[in-house]
Amino acid sequence: MSQITTHILDTTRGRPAAGVPIILFGQHPNDWQELARGTTNADGRIPNLLPASETLPAGVYQLRFLIQEYFDTLGTASFYPFVEIVFSVTSAEHYHVPLLLNPFGYSTYRGS
Repeated sequence: MSQITTHILDTTRGRPAAGVPIILFGQHPNDWQELARGTTNADGRIPNLLPASETLPAGVYQLRFLIQEYFDTLGTASFYPFVEIVFSVTSAEHYHVPLLLNPFGYSTYRGS
């Protein structure tokens, strides 16, 4: 399994958000470097964003969820074209970063 995993739950529909592109970035002194990208599966998850053998060094990372097209496909007006979650990696352990989403709000937490 990837060190970084994520999933999206559309809380308005009570269903996973499938087909959402997500980009993982690592912070560098003056910018962000793209490290990986993937698209949520039918269960709203990306279990293999990074190869299972890859361990990220300690640092600051960002997941960018490109949600506009998801809501456009549903014919649902929304407020946020994308959501960025910035988090710290401090060890080689697994980090699960879920997104609870609706057209006009979102929340996140560190999952397991």
